[in-house]
Amino acid sequence: MPGIRMRIGCRMRYRLDQPTPLIAMLNVHYSRFGDLERADFLVTSPSVPLESYRDSFGNWCTRMVATAGDFTLSTDGIFRDSGLPDPIAPDAAQHAVEALPFETLVYLLGSRYCDTDLLSEQAWKLFENTPSGWSRVQAICDFVHSSITFDYLQASATRTASETLSAQHGVCRDFAHLAIALCRCMNIPARYCTGYLSEFGQPMPHPPDDFAAWMEVFLGGRWWTFDPRNNARRLGRVLIARGRDAADVPLTQTFGPNILTQFNVWTWDAHDDPRVSLTHRRN
Repeated sequence: MPGIRMRIGCRMRYRLDQPTPLIAMLNVHYSRFGDLERADFLVTSPSVPLESYRDSFGNWCTRMVATAGDFTLSTDGIFRDSGLPDPIAPDAAQHAVEALPFETLVYLLGSRYCDTDLLSEQAWKLFENTPSGWSRVQAICDFVHSSITFDYLQASATRTASETLSAQHGVCRDFAHLAIALCRCMNIPARYCTGYLSEFGQPMPHPPDDFAAWMEVFLGGRWWTFDPRNNARRLGRVLIARGRDAADVPLTQTFGPNILTQFNVWTWDAHDDPRVSLTHRRN
């Protein structure tokens, strides 16, 4: 089996006018914790007391009170991945709603960014005649990927799935929200995922590293990864958190005014020289 040894991490620097409560969701998901060769411990500067807990979706969260002035959050771990692309199962069947496990039902409902009530009629017009199961989900991803233009300059923290479809542009979270909403409209449980997505196996030049959003759908008795933004089976995907949509899994949640002054993410080959500067690597 091919393998990838990845150095993963992030650095976020804030400027705060006063001590500010903050919740961070920046550590690798517990389902992949065993793949960490070096744990991605959360470090703050200045150092402050940290308290960790699991939210209602099982995500690992850390809360603290950030100090006034410049405050930095960072993680830096070594992660071992199989080096294989996202698995596929073209024969994975769609479940009848009455046969779905209870824990999946919440992922059929509308949520903050996945406004199924506004998209249901259009979803059925578009996908009613597609084969059910895997093929239907892929048809939804094909539609979203071809209908929406990716544009960092069009990022919006409040854009819903229906607004993304209307505007026809967005970033990876918008692609995910629209595909999730359309799947739910078609009675397919779908949940939002956030994490690292490496550029291993991708042609050069690589874009600057960033966190990514994708979705998981429940077919054939288990959850499967789909990525409407890239619409490809990728490798080096590292989950951080899952929820109904982005409202459930903010990377950081600050409870007071703040300015983000630095934001860096890395998914490097761990065999690279660690002394190479972050700026050099990103360029």
